[in-house]
Amino acid sequence: ILAHTIAAIAAVALGAAMFLARKGTFMHCVAGRSWVALMLVVAISSFWIKASGSFSWIHGLSVSVIVLLGLAVWFAITRRIERHRKLMLGIYAGALGVAGMFTLLPYRLLGRLVWGSLGLI
Repeated sequence: ILAHTIAAIAAVALGAAMFLARKGTFMHCVAGRSWVALMLVVAISSFWIKASGSFSWIHGLSVSVIVLLGLAVWFAITRRIERHRKLMLGIYAGALGVAGMFTLLPYRLLGRLVWGSLGLI
């Protein structure tokens, strides 16, 4: 869970920085590859995190992220930049945003830790 959480937090931060940075530069490529690697760690490590010993809908999201990352990289390699941009934005918002929101619900493990440590639950 620790590797998954650290990689997710790093992916949120790096992704936000990439949206603000200039596109198409060498640094964009390096940061992009790093972001893809972080997202793969997040997605793959999720398969070892199971509530009640079974998979949930979130694991389906992890499979989608792995496939969509490959497609987004392919779009960049083949210079279909607009498709690449839209897909990366979708992965960022969907995988990190939506999944992150569900992760922080008060009845989930990380949600209990965060909200409990803040004294809100």
